Amino acid sequence: MKPIIEILQGDVTDQSVDVIVNAANSELAGGGGVDGAIHHRGGPSIMEETRQRYPSGCPTGSAVISPAGKLPAQFVIHAVGPVWSGGNRGEMELLTAAYQTCLQIAIDQQCRSIAFPSLSTGAYRYPMEQAAQIALTTTRNFLAQHGSPALVKFVLFGDTALNIFQKTWKDIQH
Repeated sequence: MKPIIEILQGDVTDQSVDVIVNAANSELAGGGGVDGAIHHRGGPSIMEETRQRYPSGCPTGSAVISPAGKLPAQFVIHAVGPVWSGGNRGEMELLTAAYQTCLQIAIDQQCRSIAFPSLSTGAYRYPMEQAAQIALTTTRNFLAQHGSPALVKFVLFGDTALNIFQKTWKDIQH
């Protein structure tokens, strides 16, 4: 069966999937936005686990995995996207790598479903249009090459992000 990409508005912490992706910082120290929501809803065990497993944090453009605590998912993948600095500091390559790493970790853990927020577009100020293009193109290419995960959701906060991702997805498919 061909993998499915879904784009929806909502709260990534509500998704009943195998793995939820967290927009983390490189220290894996917790923060606001999606990161804060995941730690709040999932409970302190997520932070305890990441501190034990990854005391040095996670480099930008990569990701690490932990159990999901009280979340409906089995795992949380903590992805570290780049801070936007104008586009001339390898941001595109780092954001691409973050999505690819998440998808590969999901396969390695035999996860059939994954839910992403829009990485780097909140506090890290990555332009939404460019981030959507990278997220969706990277995911489409990865799924074409690997054939899994079976379901990839992009769970977006707010109408603006939803509309941009939907339009970008429509444009990519033509």
